[in-house]
Amino acid sequence: MRVIAVIPAYNEAGRIASVVEHTRKFVDEVVVANDGSTDDTAEVARRAGATVVSHPQNCGAGAATMTGIDAARSLGADVIVTLDADEQHDPRDIPSLLQPILGDRADFVFANRFGQKNRIPFIRRFFNAVGNLVTFATTGRWVNDSQCGFKVFGPRAVHEVALRMSGYEFCTELVREAVQHKWRIAEVPIKVLYSQYTLAKGQSFANGVKTALRILLRSFLR
Repeated sequence: MRVIAVIPAYNEAGRIASVVEHTRKFVDEVVVANDGSTDDTAEVARRAGATVVSHPQNCGAGAATMTGIDAARSLGADVIVTLDADEQHDPRDIPSLLQPILGDRADFVFANRFGQKNRIPFIRRFFNAVGNLVTFATTGRWVNDSQCGFKVFGPRAVHEVALRMSGYEFCTELVREAVQHKWRIAEVPIKVLYSQYTLAKGQSFANGVKTALRILLRSFLR
């Protein structure tokens, strides 16, 4: 099966080359969804060997992920791997995440940062716990790490996924997609590396609360 990685990126010129180069070792092609970056993210990603699709302005992580998925579909992807552009995810975990898909045991795979002895800051554990609870409340499905950007879409999920939420709430939307389409789900432990940079790039407390409220509101309005 043709495996394509999708990496949403916003102002990651200093890190995107390394992420692309390491990811290319484990997939057939890499697509970088450049989300309106004001730096050289797009050009650096191209030089590193990625196919780049760009938004003219910053639209959000969910919008960039869907744009990348659409691009990967047009390139003939059977399987899509999504991961972050800030080096917190280790591309060497891709083979283990692919195993449930390639073994036809799952349609969609969630990475689980809490399944190994990772040093995860309290604020990240807190955000994840809140995200998991909101996700469970709105979908009825418990996922141990619903907010992680490292995921794998098998052939069925590649064909059926249609994200509508543009911000970080897309992670919860993906769980809802899995429930609605009755995808088989697997969770695989991964390594994760947090730095001052990756922590600064994540959601603030206020934005986390806003994201949770948007998820709940849209759930009730459906």
